[in-house]
Amino acid sequence: MLNSGILGLHSLLRWAIIIFLVINISRSFLNKNNPYSPLDRSWNLRLVIITHINFLIGLYQYFFGEKGFALIKTYGMADVMKSSNLRFWAVEHITGMLLAIILITITSVVSKKPSENDVKKHSKLMWLYIVALIVIIAVVPWPFRHNLGDVPLFRGLY
Repeated sequence: MLNSGILGLHSLLRWAIIIFLVINISRSFLNKNNPYSPLDRSWNLRLVIITHINFLIGLYQYFFGEKGFALIKTYGMADVMKSSNLRFWAVEHITGMLLAIILITITSVVSKKPSENDVKKHSKLMWLYIVALIVIIAVVPWPFRHNLGDVPLFRGLY
Protein backbone atom coordinates (compact mmCIF):
# COMPACT_ATOMS: atom_id res chain seq x y z
CA MET A 1 0.00 0.00 0.00
CA LEU A 2 2.80 2.43 0.90
CA ASN A 3 4.63 1.81 -2.38
CA SER A 4 1.49 2.41 -4.47
CA GLY A 5 0.87 5.69 -2.61
CA ILE A 6 4.44 6.79 -3.16
CA LEU A 7 4.21 5.78 -6.81
CA GLY A 8 0.98 7.81 -7.15
CA LEU A 9 2.67 10.85 -5.59
CA HIS A 10 5.69 10.41 -7.87
CA SER A 11 3.39 10.31 -10.90
CA LEU A 12 1.39 13.34 -9.76
CA LEU A 13 4.56 15.37 -9.18
CA ARG A 14 5.73 14.43 -12.69
CA TRP A 15 2.74 16.36 -14.05
CA ALA A 16 3.50 19.32 -11.79
CA ILE A 17 7.10 19.38 -13.06
CA ILE A 18 5.95 19.29 -16.68
CA ILE A 19 3.46 22.12 -16.02
CA PHE A 20 6.10 24.20 -14.21
CA LEU A 21 8.56 23.63 -17.06
CA VAL A 22 5.99 24.83 -19.59
CA ILE A 23 5.23 27.87 -17.42
CA ASN A 24 8.94 28.69 -17.05
CA ILE A 25 9.60 28.22 -20.76
CA SER A 26 6.67 30.55 -21.54
CA ARG A 27 7.79 33.14 -18.98
CA SER A 28 11.37 33.09 -20.30
CA PHE A 29 10.15 33.51 -23.87
CA LEU A 30 7.56 36.19 -23.15
CA ASN A 31 9.86 38.17 -20.83
CA LYS A 32 13.00 37.84 -22.93
CA ASN A 33 13.29 41.63 -23.33
CA ASN A 34 12.39 42.42 -19.72
CA PRO A 35 14.58 42.40 -16.63
CA TYR A 36 14.84 39.11 -14.76
CA SER A 37 12.47 39.68 -11.86
CA PRO A 38 11.94 38.20 -8.40
CA LEU A 39 8.76 36.61 -9.81
CA ASP A 40 10.87 34.86 -12.47
CA ARG A 41 13.19 33.63 -9.72
CA SER A 42 10.19 32.47 -7.69
CA TRP A 43 8.88 30.32 -10.55
CA ASN A 44 12.34 28.86 -11.05
CA LEU A 45 12.61 28.05 -7.35
CA ARG A 46 9.23 26.29 -7.35
CA LEU A 47 10.37 24.13 -10.25
CA VAL A 48 13.68 23.27 -8.57
CA ILE A 49 12.03 22.38 -5.25
CA ILE A 50 9.34 20.16 -6.71
CA THR A 51 11.87 18.48 -9.00
CA HIS A 52 14.22 17.66 -6.12
CA ILE A 53 11.35 16.35 -3.98
CA ASN A 54 10.23 14.09 -6.82
CA PHE A 55 13.80 12.92 -7.37
CA LEU A 56 14.10 11.89 -3.72
CA ILE A 57 10.82 9.98 -4.01
CA GLY A 58 12.12 8.38 -7.21
CA LEU A 59 15.39 7.38 -5.52
CA TYR A 60 13.42 5.71 -2.73
CA GLN A 61 11.41 3.80 -5.34
CA TYR A 62 14.53 2.86 -7.27
CA PHE A 63 16.29 1.30 -4.29
CA PHE A 64 13.32 -0.02 -2.30
CA GLY A 65 10.63 -0.62 -4.93
CA GLU A 66 9.89 -3.54 -7.24
CA LYS A 67 11.64 -2.01 -10.24
CA GLY A 68 14.96 -0.28 -10.60
CA PHE A 69 17.73 -1.80 -8.53
CA ALA A 70 15.56 -4.81 -7.63
CA LEU A 71 15.58 -5.82 -11.30
CA ILE A 72 19.38 -5.69 -11.40
CA LYS A 73 19.58 -7.81 -8.24
CA THR A 74 17.08 -10.32 -9.60
CA TYR A 75 18.23 -10.70 -13.21
CA GLY A 76 21.80 -9.38 -13.21
CA MET A 77 23.02 -6.42 -15.21
CA ALA A 78 23.73 -8.41 -18.38
CA ASP A 79 20.14 -9.71 -18.65
CA VAL A 80 18.67 -6.33 -17.70
CA MET A 81 20.59 -4.67 -20.53
CA LYS A 82 19.28 -7.25 -23.04
CA SER A 83 15.62 -6.51 -22.26
CA SER A 84 14.22 -3.14 -23.31
CA ASN A 85 11.57 -3.28 -20.56
CA LEU A 86 13.99 -4.14 -17.75
CA ARG A 87 16.64 -1.74 -19.08
CA PHE A 88 14.13 1.12 -19.11
CA TRP A 89 13.25 0.66 -15.42
CA ALA A 90 16.73 -0.17 -14.16
CA VAL A 91 18.88 2.21 -16.23
CA GLU A 92 17.19 4.55 -18.72
CA HIS A 93 14.53 6.13 -16.53
CA ILE A 94 16.83 7.02 -13.63
CA THR A 95 19.67 8.15 -15.91
CA GLY A 96 17.42 10.42 -17.97
CA MET A 97 15.74 11.87 -14.91
CA LEU A 98 19.10 12.51 -13.26
CA LEU A 99 20.17 14.42 -16.37
CA ALA A 100 16.94 16.46 -16.30
CA ILE A 101 17.43 17.24 -12.59
CA ILE A 102 20.98 18.40 -13.27
CA LEU A 103 19.72 20.70 -16.03
CA ILE A 104 16.97 22.10 -13.81
CA THR A 105 19.46 22.62 -10.97
CA ILE A 106 21.73 24.51 -13.37
CA THR A 107 18.79 26.85 -14.08
CA SER A 108 18.81 27.74 -10.40
CA VAL A 109 22.49 28.68 -10.57
CA VAL A 110 21.96 30.71 -13.76
CA SER A 111 18.96 32.52 -12.27
CA LYS A 112 21.00 33.64 -9.24
CA LYS A 113 23.88 35.06 -11.30
CA PRO A 114 23.68 38.85 -10.90
CA SER A 115 26.21 39.75 -13.59
CA GLU A 116 24.30 38.26 -16.52
CA ASN A 117 22.48 40.37 -19.07
CA ASP A 118 18.74 39.78 -18.50
CA VAL A 119 18.00 38.97 -22.14
CA LYS A 120 20.84 36.46 -22.16
CA LYS A 121 19.67 35.03 -18.84
CA HIS A 122 16.10 34.50 -20.08
CA SER A 123 17.41 32.85 -23.24
CA LYS A 124 19.79 30.54 -21.36
CA LEU A 125 17.07 29.52 -18.94
CA MET A 126 14.58 28.93 -21.72
CA TRP A 127 16.93 26.54 -23.52
CA LEU A 128 17.82 24.69 -20.33
CA TYR A 129 14.11 24.30 -19.54
CA ILE A 130 13.38 23.07 -23.07
CA VAL A 131 16.15 20.47 -23.01
CA ALA A 132 15.07 19.29 -19.53
CA LEU A 133 11.47 18.97 -20.76
CA ILE A 134 12.56 16.96 -23.81
CA VAL A 135 14.62 14.62 -21.63
CA ILE A 136 11.74 14.15 -19.19
CA ILE A 137 9.25 13.44 -21.96
CA ALA A 138 11.69 10.92 -23.47
CA VAL A 139 12.14 8.90 -20.27
CA VAL A 140 8.71 9.05 -18.62
CA PRO A 141 6.90 5.69 -18.73
CA TRP A 142 4.05 6.77 -21.00
CA PRO A 143 1.13 4.41 -21.72
CA PHE A 144 1.95 4.38 -25.45
CA ARG A 145 5.39 2.83 -24.81
CA HIS A 146 4.38 -0.68 -25.79
CA ASN A 147 7.41 -2.40 -24.24
CA LEU A 148 6.61 -1.19 -20.70
CA GLY A 149 3.30 -2.93 -20.23
CA ASP A 150 0.18 -1.30 -18.84
CA VAL A 151 1.31 2.08 -17.49
CA PRO A 152 -1.49 4.55 -16.71
CA LEU A 153 -1.17 8.30 -17.25
CA PHE A 154 -2.08 8.94 -13.61
CA ARG A 155 -0.77 6.21 -11.33
CA GLY A 156 -2.53 5.68 -8.06
CA LEU A 157 -5.76 7.30 -9.23
CA TYR A 158 -7.21 4.17 -10.85
